[in-house]
Amino acid sequence: MATLNFALKNSTGSNTVYAYITGQALDNNNALFLLRSDGRTPYYPTSPSATITNLSADCAIPLGAAGSTTTITIPHLAGARLWFVQDNKLTFYLNPGPALVEPSVSNPSDPNYNLTWAFCEFTWNNAQLYANLSYVDFVSMPIAMTLTNASGATQTVQGLPANGLDLVCNALRAQNSKDNAGWDKLIIQRNGVNLRAVSPNTGRTLNSSLFNNYYDNYVNQVWSYYAKSTNNILTVNTQAGAGDVTAKVASDVLSFSIPGITYTKPSTGDIFSNSSGSFAVSGNGTKDAITARLAAAFNRSTLLINGNQPNGESVSKYYQNSVTNHYSRICHAVSLDSRGYAFPYDDVAPNNGSDQSGSVYDGNPKLLTVAIGGGSSNSGKKSVVENNAVPVPQPVENGQSKANGKKPSRFHGLRRFVDKLSHRE
Repeated sequence: MATLNFALKNSTGSNTVYAYITGQALDNNNALFLLRSDGRTPYYPTSPSATITNLSADCAIPLGAAGSTTTITIPHLAGARLWFVQDNKLTFYLNPGPALVEPSVSNPSDPNYNLTWAFCEFTWNNAQLYANLSYVDFVSMPIAMTLTNASGATQTVQGLPANGLDLVCNALRAQNSKDNAGWDKLIIQRNGVNLRAVSPNTGRTLNSSLFNNYYDNYVNQVWSYYAKSTNNILTVNTQAGAGDVTAKVASDVLSFSIPGITYTKPSTGDIFSNSSGSFAVSGNGTKDAITARLAAAFNRSTLLINGNQPNGESVSKYYQNSVTNHYSRICHAVSLDSRGYAFPYDDVAPNNGSDQSGSVYDGNPKLLTVAIGGGSSNSGKKSVVENNAVPVPQPVENGQSKANGKKPSRFHGLRRFVDKLSHRE
């Protein structure tokens, strides 16, 4: 069976850090997979008779003292995650299936909710290793990665600086002081210290009234613009077989040149989730490709300045409207190389455009080095936010919103690459 090594570097400053590997084993009928605590032995859970059943194997891989590196070995995996937790262990459960119950940041009753943890994502199959940083659900511990191939060439994603979480939280408070939209409510604290910053979609899961109608005026402006003269035409490059498709608004519906592909006005929830209402997955490949590009354009607020999506503008034009996904804007600004998934379709990019998704991939990988804790990149560059940082007070959050117990849909950063290789989560 093919295997690949990961080198896990503890850059947290803590001597107690654990890693976990979860995914679907491609060489074992896509069975649910976890790696045991020795970092080498597979664990294939059997289906339990009841929900919320404890794992029968220890899957907490100790990383050793601060500054040390631990090597683990994995088989081919799809839809996989590499988890890290500091000063504690994570709790995973099994439901009948077997189905893995993962740690949640959207349910305060989850045993992991008040712990310091993070994850990155990857798939390794016969075609390639693909890995990425993910801020789709939340930001917490900084992660950086370097992929080395068999020829010795490397690709690096630098991730957040060591103080990245505090910089993100400060920037969210600063944005909220400008528009009072609720960005500060995305900050989760423990004992007066920043624990994580959650995405708007996760924030709306914790508090359903958060950002209500936030995008309404912008959506109305977009609809009005593309309902005007024949010169205002929206062109979407599907970056697939359908090529360019055009659209206009009539009778309050955005209709594309391909019969049957239409959109009603998306809500704020649709835009932040990329998965509901107008932006729900349809099963029609062409429509879903259009949806991805529309959802990205709304999160980046580029539809009023560019009628050619996703081509036609540079990254510098993203997030320039006052109504935009400021969480995503801030995550990119704080990241040392401005890369990392900050909403589910953040892998959408112009043809030959710069990567936003924080991904590395190679058809002949030799080693993936993943550092947890920041301060591990080869660059001395500071992030945009770090260079322009102004100290912002960090008040203790006295009252967190009541959770509704729902876990947000899992949007995996591997969406387009996995689809291309005919593997789905």
